[in-house]
Amino acid sequence: MRALIDTCVVIDALQSREGFAKDAQDIFLAAANNAFLGYISAKAVTDIYYLMHRYTHNDKTSRETLNKLFTLFDVLDTAGIDCRKAVPSPVSDFENAVMIETALRSEVDCIVTRNTEDFAKSPVSVLSPKAFLEKLQAE
Repeated sequence: MRALIDTCVVIDALQSREGFAKDAQDIFLAAANNAFLGYISAKAVTDIYYLMHRYTHNDKTSRETLNKLFTLFDVLDTAGIDCRKAVPSPVSDFENAVMIETALRSEVDCIVTRNTEDFAKSPVSVLSPKAFLEKLQAE
């Protein structure tokens, strides 16, 4: 299975966010165990760096975190065509619309996010971290 992991799930794992960390960290473990092919978007990488730098106040630590992420998840480029196709999208959040277009072009099987309701109009399957882990176990 090929899954695009949303920024919120990555940050939940990295910052051990209360109520969300366990499933997010289990997704990291599943990626490390090659249970699925995981991806993050290139746009997410800059957001993750920014949020980790705000959390750690340390550039070196934040960059090391990115290097560790790159061992678990490949990076999908967001292309200009993804941005252009997202403009008329029925998905109201433009950033999410761009992610959906990137996922479509990259032929991933699903997007994993805590914010499933924001992706209600996505033509790509969208799963919560818990639902994603359940699907992995079932396969």
